[in-house]
Amino acid sequence: AGAAAEARFISSAKGKGLFATKNIRKGETVFVERPVVSSQFLWNALYNYRACDHCLRALETAEENAQRLLGKSSLVLPHPEQCSIRKDLHQQCPRCQVTYCSAECRQAALEQYHQVLCLGPSRDDPTHPLNKLQEAWRNMHYPPETSSIMLMARMVATVKQAKDKEWWIKAFSQFCSKTANEEEEIVHKLLGDKFKGQLELLRLLFTEALYDEHVSRWFTPEGFRSLFALVGTNGQGIGTSSLSQWVHACDALDLPMLQREELDAFIDQLYKDIEKESGEFLNCEGSGLYVLQSCCNHSCIPNAETSFPENNFLLHLTALEDIKAGEEICISYLDCCQRERSRHSRNKILRENYLFTCSCPKCLAQADDADVTSDEEEEGEGETDDAELEDEMTDV
Repeated sequence: AGAAAEARFISSAKGKGLFATKNIRKGETVFVERPVVSSQFLWNALYNYRACDHCLRALETAEENAQRLLGKSSLVLPHPEQCSIRKDLHQQCPRCQVTYCSAECRQAALEQYHQVLCLGPSRDDPTHPLNKLQEAWRNMHYPPETSSIMLMARMVATVKQAKDKEWWIKAFSQFCSKTANEEEEIVHKLLGDKFKGQLELLRLLFTEALYDEHVSRWFTPEGFRSLFALVGTNGQGIGTSSLSQWVHACDALDLPMLQREELDAFIDQLYKDIEKESGEFLNCEGSGLYVLQSCCNHSCIPNAETSFPENNFLLHLTALEDIKAGEEICISYLDCCQRERSRHSRNKILRENYLFTCSCPKCLAQADDADVTSDEEEEGEGETDDAELEDEMTDV
């Protein structure tokens, strides 16, 4: 992860934070991190957002991606050579046919968790315990998705397959944990009003599909709730898209002015048309647990941001301004629109979804502002939905 940043304990109230170990320039990559575990969202996969089962790299070509999002198979994209998808490298698991972007990903998945989770010929059997678990989850957690039961399944499968089980259990235990009360709030947020009954149903299905004595605590009511809360609090949204990769590549082309204007107009129109057809759901989406990123605290004026420029699960943390050695590196858990709202509204979202009140410089400066939100804000007040439970889905 390079030595530009390190995690340090701040206080029991705040937990850990991430600090710069040297001066970092604006625009510099602070680190690139791969997740301990990650997984595509279940509805996202069901709706044919085709991604590598291991690293979430989009598998469609940019043109196929655009055609599907537009619902128009005749669409032709200019500059097809700017598409980075290499179909000749794609591989499937010979037993269950899930697809990977490369031999490396197939191997990595097999070595870490896939032996336990491979459905083999039962892939389409609705009575298989893993399929029952996924179906139950989909019926409880509709789009916009913020989490996946399969992230937890991969955690269990990883421990099951590992030679050094203690090492992995320790790796998972370093993610920020909450008190029983707080856990209950997070799970409630993920599952809605019927959460107690739903949680118990999920736990029974989870146990039937995956029970392992090395992590037997994860299958008890308290342990399962903790596991759920861990994923709910620390899960970082991952978004990948071959279309946006193609757009970035086109932006970088050196073209004569007229051609440049034509291409830009084409791309603008394409995105408008896609939005009419597919709304905001443009990316392959999932979530992952990242050790360093999960130590980043929130600020309403963040000095860094996360993104996925490699079109897979590799998270890049980039400095938004110069950061001095010893300074804390903060990201924003709110999207741009939410950050522009009043301190009262921002903190309402943060309290509901992350269980803390923000004391960043911007919030402190606005501390004397009235606690009422303006009229326009009152109207928008009800719109904070589960999509914000997870760090905002990062657009690639």
